[in-house]
Amino acid sequence: MSRKIVVLISAVMIAIFAAACGNGSGAGTETAKPAAASPQATAAATAAVPAEITVKHKLGETKVKTNPKKVFVFDYGVLDSLDRLGVEVTGVPQASLPSYLGKFKDSKYINGGTLFEPDFEKINASKADLIIISGRAEKAYAELSKIAPTIFMGVDNTKYMESFKENVVTLGKIFGKEAKAEEEIAKIDGAAKQLQAKASATGKNALIVLVQDTALSAYGAGSRFGIIHDVFGFKQADSKIEVSTHGQNISNEYILEKNPDYLFVVDRGKVVDGKSTGKQIIENELVKKTNAFKNGNIIYLDANYWYLSGGGLISVEGMVKQVADSVK
Repeated sequence: MSRKIVVLISAVMIAIFAAACGNGSGAGTETAKPAAASPQATAAATAAVPAEITVKHKLGETKVKTNPKKVFVFDYGVLDSLDRLGVEVTGVPQASLPSYLGKFKDSKYINGGTLFEPDFEKINASKADLIIISGRAEKAYAELSKIAPTIFMGVDNTKYMESFKENVVTLGKIFGKEAKAEEEIAKIDGAAKQLQAKASATGKNALIVLVQDTALSAYGAGSRFGIIHDVFGFKQADSKIEVSTHGQNISNEYILEKNPDYLFVVDRGKVVDGKSTGKQIIENELVKKTNAFKNGNIIYLDANYWYLSGGGLISVEGMVKQVADSVK
């Protein structure tokens, strides 16, 4: 075989060998690239890591992971908002639950103590993810914060609707219920504006009274029941009522002197100890001389909404409806 033929055969063999290596699996001098993750896999991985938001509230700032699973609630307004939004909770104070939240007495919910004295041991043992409180449990904030992220969600009576809406929006963000929260707020806001227009058009005034056993207290604008004046549109029968947590002590003579067109009554005993004294105390010979009595405008408010809870999607809706139904 001639030298030229040998060289030619060698060159062909080298070319064939090189081509075979080039068409291989990529193992060798180059590292194979990993397959790109599917959109579904990426979304699942993202969802597995809880997001975190910072909630600013009256007592400070608290970092809260979204969609917490073990939640303790020490405010019945917040509890009824969560119930309306379809969010489950772990524990509540069961002793003084409003009747419309009676389902939370079930044994599947942990009894977290009372509104004023949370059961720290039970909450800690349950490994809570989030604790929500308001004014009644305010003194326990520091201790509860050592157990789990704790946020204050009381309603500011000086700007009731604004703070109520802010609380609901925050709950929506925490539990991934933003759209539902906005929908519920819009519904209540619309009903409240209709009530305001209706009440304002009457030109009538009102007096709000809390009955506690035989004692009477009056509440005006900016107070815990001041939404009747500040939002619902009723003028005050007395514009000088002092703003305080427990109201201004008054007498039957005072009610007659102010002679309200509407008298709204909150009967504390009906929901606290089951001893209702509201009608017995209010409808006496002096009060019967007022315009409110003469025109059938003494309204006994549902103390479940007005005294025990308030500030929630269910309770505020009920408050608006009851007052709206009373306006003639």
